[in-house]
Amino acid sequence: MSNRVVCREASHAGSWYSASGAQLNAQLEGWLSQAQSAIKPARAIIAPHAGYTYCGACAAHAYKQVDPSVTRRVFILGPSHHVPLSRCALSSADVYRTPLYDLRIDQKVYSDLWKTGLFERMSMQTDEDEHSIEMHLPYTAKAMESHKDEFSIVPVLVGALSESKEQEYGKLLSKYLADPSNLFIISSDFCHWGQRFRYTYYDESQGEIYRSIEHLDKMGMGIIEQLDPMSFTNYLKKYRNTICGRHPIGVLLNAVAELRKSGMDMNFSFLNYAQSSSTGKGLQEISDEAEDLCYKESKMY
Repeated sequence: MSNRVVCREASHAGSWYSASGAQLNAQLEGWLSQAQSAIKPARAIIAPHAGYTYCGACAAHAYKQVDPSVTRRVFILGPSHHVPLSRCALSSADVYRTPLYDLRIDQKVYSDLWKTGLFERMSMQTDEDEHSIEMHLPYTAKAMESHKDEFSIVPVLVGALSESKEQEYGKLLSKYLADPSNLFIISSDFCHWGQRFRYTYYDESQGEIYRSIEHLDKMGMGIIEQLDPMSFTNYLKKYRNTICGRHPIGVLLNAVAELRKSGMDMNFSFLNYAQSSSTGKGLQEISDEAEDLCYKESKMY
């Protein structure tokens, strides 16, 4: 009897990023070579999940802070774009494919998380439709390539969580965040602006629309840097900014808040900010490659 290894295919390769391992490797190397390692080794990073044409260079600033010599497990928390989910879900795969090499899911951690009763299982269809986790796999593979046989991944699909659920998952994951051999990747783009995202907030005092969006995003980023979950929740309630990874960010902030109670000190800073388009109207019409169905859950705060 052989145990069949269940693989999740790299379903967005060839459209959102290159399906050629050699070409992808060269692109990632190029972007990483332009970024500085400022705060290595990072324990957690927030990085975007649009097509690499839009965010590949920006994401490099986060991945440059990863230290493969200390990292043994990579948690990847991404928002659900396609299925309504009020909790978090785990993959049914054993392995996630990338054009560089395959990444192995940590079944021991999965088993421990599963036992809590707090997680659902996502179908393979849901898993392969979703891009928020997949867009971090090639960068993870690249950042970890010098120790590629020594680490595993823990993909978690994060639903539209209530504040109390963000606290619950934050508390649960805080013990993993406390371990320096674990890296947390939080998958999030920031403002999605325009009619199709049902979000047209505009502060004319900032000048052009893209400046208003940048001001709004940077206000949110400054609040995230304070590592206070309540301040971030209040910001979201006030401005309704369409940050699609707000729930994964909320879980991270609650995990940090839990660790701070026991005296652990952590700090966080954003290293780069970029927009897919800086021409007022163009923001509405960002290509489907960037984020198509992102705003299905825009009203679920």
